[in-house]
Amino acid sequence: MITGAAGFLGRKLTASLTADPDAGGRVEELILVDQVPQDAEPAPGGGPRRVLVAGDLDAAAELVAREDAPVDAIIHLAAVVSAGAEADFDLGYRVNLDGTRALLEACRRLAAPPRFVFASSVAVFGGEMPPVIRDDTVPCPQSSYGTQKLIGELLVADYARKGMVRGLSVRLPTIAVRPGRPNKAASTFVSSIIREPLQGEAAVCPVPPETAMWILSPRRAVQGLRHVLALARADHAGPRTINLPGLTVTVGEMVEALRRVGGDAAVERIRFERDPAIERIVTSWPSRFDPALGRRLGFGADPDLDAIIAAFVADDLGAPPGPA
Repeated sequence: MITGAAGFLGRKLTASLTADPDAGGRVEELILVDQVPQDAEPAPGGGPRRVLVAGDLDAAAELVAREDAPVDAIIHLAAVVSAGAEADFDLGYRVNLDGTRALLEACRRLAAPPRFVFASSVAVFGGEMPPVIRDDTVPCPQSSYGTQKLIGELLVADYARKGMVRGLSVRLPTIAVRPGRPNKAASTFVSSIIREPLQGEAAVCPVPPETAMWILSPRRAVQGLRHVLALARADHAGPRTINLPGLTVTVGEMVEALRRVGGDAAVERIRFERDPAIERIVTSWPSRFDPALGRRLGFGADPDLDAIIAAFVADDLGAPPGPA
C-alpha cells in the first residue's frame, strides 16, 4: 500500500515498483490510496496489479487487514504539508497524527507484522541547532508539521518495539525538482524557481538568495524509499529513524545552476518577493547534515545541482532546453 499515491512522489514510486516489482520480495499488488482520484492506468503485462482507492487514511486503514489478502507493506507518504498544517491546526493533526495512528492500529490487528515505512521530514529539527545535524542531534520542531512528523516517528518506533510492525522512518530532505504545479508546502518554491522558468513561466521566490536548503532529487528519494522498504524486510536492527543523505545548496546557487541550463532569460523569470511566514518556516529547518547512518546503510545523495536539474529535464520535461 502506498498512501498519498497521487502525489508526485507517490506516482514516481508507483512507476518504479511497476517497472521493477522487487522490493526485498516481489510486489504482486499495489494498493494506491489518495483523496485525489487517480487515473486507472493499466499495469503493463507482468507488472503488479493496481487497486485504486479514493479515500482518506481511515479508508486506507480499513483495507490493511483484508481477510482475503492482508497488506504486507505500507509506504506512508500522505500528509498535510508544512504550510498547510501550520495554517489549519486541526486538519494537520487529524491527518498527520490521527491518520498515521489509524494505519498503525490496523497493522496491529494483522497476524504477521507488516513492513511500515514512514516518510518524515527535516522539519523535526529547529530552534537552537548545531552547525551540522548529526544522527544523534535531538529534534526540536518549530512548526505543527514538524511536531506531527516527530510524533509519527515515535509511534512507528514504539509499534516496532512491540513487534506490531517492522517499521522505519526516513527524514526526507526537501525534494527538488518536483514536477507538477506548486502546492501548499513552504518549500514549494525550491522546485518552482527551476521548473517554471525552464517552461517559460514566471516564478516567485519568497526567501532571499542566501537561504540554504537540504535537498534531494525525486530520483534519489524513490531509490531511498525502495531501499528502506528492503531494509524493513530484513528486520533492521538499530535506530528506527534515518536521516537520508542530501545536498546543501543556497537559493542563489540554484539560480546560477538554472542560468547554466536555461540562460539569463530563464533567470529573469524569477521574482523575489519575501514572505515572512514562509521564510520563518523554511529558515527554522537545518540545511547541513552528517547522515552517517544513512550512508552506512547504503542510501545515496545527488552529486550536485547540475545533476538534479538534468534528472528533472530528462524525467519530466522530456528534452533538454537550450539557453534562451
